[in-house]
Amino acid sequence: MSFSREVSRAIRSTLILWIVTGLIYPFAMIAFGQVVFPYQANGSLIKDAQGQVVGSALIGQPFSSDRYFWSRPSTTNYSTADPKAEDAGVLKTGISGASNLAPSNPALLKRIGGLQSPDLEKAIAGTLPTLQKAGIQPTADLVYTSGSSLDPHITPEAALQQSDRIAKARGLDRQQVEKLISQNTDGRFLGIFGEPGVNVLKLNLALDNQQSPT
Repeated sequence: MSFSREVSRAIRSTLILWIVTGLIYPFAMIAFGQVVFPYQANGSLIKDAQGQVVGSALIGQPFSSDRYFWSRPSTTNYSTADPKAEDAGVLKTGISGASNLAPSNPALLKRIGGLQSPDLEKAIAGTLPTLQKAGIQPTADLVYTSGSSLDPHITPEAALQQSDRIAKARGLDRQQVEKLISQNTDGRFLGIFGEPGVNVLKLNLALDNQQSPT
């Protein structure tokens, strides 16, 4: 077999593989996702009662008002801030990842204890003084960041610790708030993997839709 024929065969094989793996397969997967899993394929976006996109079920965002449940702290200060009107600078970090600070690291102890610079205080709200002032018993997920820094969930325990504050701020019964927490708690995957978690954004939207007893 001649050299030119071998080169021609190699080129044809490369082109075929490129078309199959670089064009046909990716577009087929996109089409499959849009037809079978459109919600997940488009970012698991969450809309409010007015139909406006307020975030993603997969990415957490900060809440500071007493009327809302607080998320766990984040090293990247995840947010839905508008990049064109970004005066607070919350999108400057923009990289997912943990702090990689050991439990004994002085920087972590200072951050949790509230001994931090004003800029860092804006970025990470999970400090003991802040939680104690709000009457919240600190839990691990309210003071430590997650491995991705994008975790949209807190534990049911962390949500329950905030229920008194929410009930007082909104004029609701504590039982109403606890019922919403229970309704918005995701169980273990397939019943055995992972731990139960509360999606903070979904829970806060449910709060906005909840009517006061008065």
